[in-house]
Amino acid sequence: MIVSNVLRLLATLVIANLAGRLVSKLQLPAILGWLITGMVLGPHAVALLSDEIVAAPWYDVIESLMECVVGLMIGTELVCKKMKRAGLQILVTTLTESLGTFLVVSLAFCLIFALAGVPVYLAFLLGGIALATAPAPSLSIVNNMKTSGPVTRTLIPMAALDDLVGALVFFLVLVFVSARASVQASPILSVVLVVFLPIFGGGILGLISGLLMRRTPRGAPTLAVMLALLLASAGLGFWLNRILDSSMLNFMLIGIAYSAVFSNLVPREKLEDIKRTMDPVIGAGLILVILNLGVPLDYHMIFGAGLYTAVYIVTRAAGKYAGARLGATLTHCPATVQKYLGLTLLPHSGVSLVFTGMAVNVLSGQAPDCARILQGTIAAAAVINEVIAVYVAKKGFEWAGELHQAKQPRQTHQPTRS
Repeated sequence: MIVSNVLRLLATLVIANLAGRLVSKLQLPAILGWLITGMVLGPHAVALLSDEIVAAPWYDVIESLMECVVGLMIGTELVCKKMKRAGLQILVTTLTESLGTFLVVSLAFCLIFALAGVPVYLAFLLGGIALATAPAPSLSIVNNMKTSGPVTRTLIPMAALDDLVGALVFFLVLVFVSARASVQASPILSVVLVVFLPIFGGGILGLISGLLMRRTPRGAPTLAVMLALLLASAGLGFWLNRILDSSMLNFMLIGIAYSAVFSNLVPREKLEDIKRTMDPVIGAGLILVILNLGVPLDYHMIFGAGLYTAVYIVTRAAGKYAGARLGATLTHCPATVQKYLGLTLLPHSGVSLVFTGMAVNVLSGQAPDCARILQGTIAAAAVINEVIAVYVAKKGFEWAGELHQAKQPRQTHQPTRS
């Protein structure tokens, strides 16, 4: 049975890859092909990739490992020498786009729910879910369409910080809502552990890896050390999930923290060797991660979308774009970053569905009507937004003039002040 299911997963990956190539010929990002393949071959349609496969422990292990691998794409760009000039720009812009989205979505739904007689605290849950960005879709466009320029160089390090801010705000809101809904509140300590343990654990193993790699010759020995400690980082994540009785640790964040630390310890030549070698592996990892984003999306939800879904999609997009533009303008980022960065931050589905599941579990006992509103709104928005957002993100890179500009493996220099 396991062999059969593994073969079905491999068949799905092959079909996704072919679909991505077909979509690319239409001048669209390959990620759309991967995402649609996940929806069509997932449990809500053809079910080649069934619920049984997606729920299997071996599938979770493979998908989590690939998330760690994709994290290398971000972490290896977080070199302090490169980040010094743009660090404040990235920090401020991340905070304005994240918190701006939270405020816009929350305030809009506060007004609507007050008029509709729905508990207003639900608006803040929607705001907390909305501020999260799924970095993999935009990063897959960067990797697949070889983008390079100020928007790309700002987006990559922002992806790590945005994940952290999004998770922290959402979990704090969840604690607040748990108390308001008179259910068992989530302990603050568990919130802190889920948010920061991936960074701490990945960082510690990244430190060990970096110190070892400084002593190894270039080439295979250095790569072997990096891969061994990357596997150890993922193993640490599985162990922490087990002792915390949770499945919420962000494995991409583990990979980011791990690679960010060793990238600042090894010589530049070794780092470039690692990036060149791992680039095809990261590309394969992106296919699986994006495919996995599409699998839980039920296309039937499109027909059930209503006013709440429309408001959610529009206000989230407005908050992301306006917040990113405000932060980029305040910190004097290049004009293309000010105009187009927000468009690359719209993909959302994987993170939103995970957060929604947690929120529904909190609300289902004492506020089942709120749970249904939340689940229906986000489920429909996840399907509609993801297809639109991928196309808009691609147009953002295109309008910024950054498509197909990476002639060599990514050589990242941070955006300069305009």
